[in-house]
Amino acid sequence: MKSAFTPLLALLLAAPAALSAQTMPTPKSAPVEPAHRFDPPWNAPSQAGVPFTVPGIDNVPDLYGDIVDPQLVVFFGGNQFMVLDDLLKEFRKAYPQYQRIFVETLPPGILAEQIKQGSLVVGNLRIALKPDVYAAGKNRMDQTPEWFARTTSYAQNRLTILVRKGNPKKVTSLRDLGRPEVRVSMPNPAWEGIGKRIEESYEKAGGAALRTAVMTTKVKAGTTFLTQIHHRQSPLRVLYDQSDAAPVWYTEAYYQQLLGHPTETVAIPDKENITANYVAGVMKAAPHAQAAEDFVAFLNSPAGQAVYQKYGFLPPVK
Repeated sequence: MKSAFTPLLALLLAAPAALSAQTMPTPKSAPVEPAHRFDPPWNAPSQAGVPFTVPGIDNVPDLYGDIVDPQLVVFFGGNQFMVLDDLLKEFRKAYPQYQRIFVETLPPGILAEQIKQGSLVVGNLRIALKPDVYAAGKNRMDQTPEWFARTTSYAQNRLTILVRKGNPKKVTSLRDLGRPEVRVSMPNPAWEGIGKRIEESYEKAGGAALRTAVMTTKVKAGTTFLTQIHHRQSPLRVLYDQSDAAPVWYTEAYYQQLLGHPTETVAIPDKENITANYVAGVMKAAPHAQAAEDFVAFLNSPAGQAVYQKYGFLPPVK
């Protein structure tokens, strides 16, 4: 089946608005065909302006807000897209002087390359904004300490396995992902920190043999799919029956349940799991230095922490 998710192909920049975890609507500006019924954006696009979100082709789920003359620019690792509606709403309450905010939630490795090269190209669109804040896993942040005026931990996460409702392939552990008939969606370790961490979990659960089976043998056979964007693809592949199981961050699976999508989770025991530590850095070259300081401080405020924990993240490293 051809992928129903064709991300980042248009110019619409969907700005987030408040979104209740109880209702979790998925606004669309065009009728949704069954083939695209689970397509993002899953956040709530801005209601200001001409709506032009078209499921399956023009949806741009990982670019948010005001690209013209922003007062704050944040580059977030892609796994945090689900918090943005509430997070930016609460941040604007706390700091009403910042209304024009632009956020990207792409893989941390892609964001790092964007910072190095100075721009990101999406179809015909070129974005040359410099970030005020860059936030990613600690391992990624430690690779470029010279970029930051200061850094702080603000959340943690852990892994789980996402499957379709009913778990048709009866996946019960990471070891089952090595079975030849189980189609796996796997974040690409080339640019996804989570990919490397999942490989660590494979080693814990089944040694080098399991890691090789999932990441080499099954990639060659076509039964392990390596994502092109980030782990937002994995739930979509599971929902559209293109993959049977996907190791993802717990918060990713939890968000699918908040959306009411037909998925289940398979827990990974602590001895096979890993914990990710998320770190935010104020860029030394931040065009809006005070806004960057205010935003990073807000992440660890009671209001900021309440948003992260609402979406299943763990408190930060003390």
